[in-house]
Amino acid sequence: MSTQPLPLDGITVVSVEQAVAAPFATRQLADLGARVVKIERPDGGDFARGYDTAARGLASHFVWCNRGKESVAVDLKDPRGLALVRRLVDGADVFVQNLAHGAAARLGLDAAALCAARPELVAVDISGYGPDGPYAHRRAYDMLVQCETGLVSVTGTPGQPVKSGIPAADIAAGMYAYSGVLAALVRRGRTGLGGPVEVSLFDALAEWMGHPLHHGAHGGTPPARTGLAHAVIAPYDAYPTADGGLVLLSVQNDREWRRLAERVLERPELADDPAFATNAARVAGRAATDAAVGAALAALPAAEAVDRLDAAGIACARLNSVTELVRHPQLAARDRWRPVDSPVGPLPSLLPPVVFPDGPEAPMGRVPALGESTDAVLAELGVPAAEVEELRAAGVVA
Repeated sequence: MSTQPLPLDGITVVSVEQAVAAPFATRQLADLGARVVKIERPDGGDFARGYDTAARGLASHFVWCNRGKESVAVDLKDPRGLALVRRLVDGADVFVQNLAHGAAARLGLDAAALCAARPELVAVDISGYGPDGPYAHRRAYDMLVQCETGLVSVTGTPGQPVKSGIPAADIAAGMYAYSGVLAALVRRGRTGLGGPVEVSLFDALAEWMGHPLHHGAHGGTPPARTGLAHAVIAPYDAYPTADGGLVLLSVQNDREWRRLAERVLERPELADDPAFATNAARVAGRAATDAAVGAALAALPAAEAVDRLDAAGIACARLNSVTELVRHPQLAARDRWRPVDSPVGPLPSLLPPVVFPDGPEAPMGRVPALGESTDAVLAELGVPAAEVEELRAAGVVA
């Protein structure tokens, strides 16, 4: 029996958002119970709607980042449309925007201006490189930021740098915007003051560079690109199995190496061989280490290899495809999938990672069609239906 409400019940968020970073942040606020009103352009809306048609005709990015929101289509370049959005913001607890550099300030929708007028408001500016500095005006698409922060330089094989397979810069910025909103709401609960929050994709991903950044900054050599292998631990890589699978294993210390040699490789002599007995020796002789491990796993089907590694207490994983993730037994056993309504009918989506066992489940609300809440939201503002129709005829709303 639920005893607690969702943490953000009663919180209203207005977001002028597009692409991934801001929509990902506000979707998580919706998952926690906030009401999220998404402001979109009347002529096509959030451009992420057009990225692809993979989700039964809808864009996969949009489905992922926009459930649980109300879509209001308003032309911010028209003074009448901007006035409507300002009225919405006046009744909101949180405002989020990730417009191009300088656009929000020109509209008077930047965090500093909004919070100066309403100090209790939490207002978030998400940008590519921050509000100032030599890169402030540059376009900051996810892959570009992955390159500028050096993520691509440490990802891939020795001969080929590659970008992350997910939009890491967008996700990083979205996560910091999300946590920044939560922190600002806690502060507002103590002081009554919300305040501006600034997050940039560049700063967020630079922080995520973590140990390579500190390794390089303090005189070390940045980690080499090693594909799936670990730069300073061996064996730590993916190895082919007899049935065409790939199994990744990780040996973290010399005790684990002994167990691997004795119980999986069935070559106990390698446990004490000076060429293999320490991690330093195994890294120095990585080719021989990988050959020994690879030969043993190549003789086993993937399922048997995983069973043997598990029995020996060696950390391991199947190298799954995305399709295999969809069917993953752990997701099924924990009942992590839910249907989410959308303009094309129910779509399967994962429950959010944050779970409140003493509260209700995340609402997992509908993925909205463009402007499907325009009339209802404007009616709440007291805009007469006739005026809404006039605005629609003039292209100010949709």
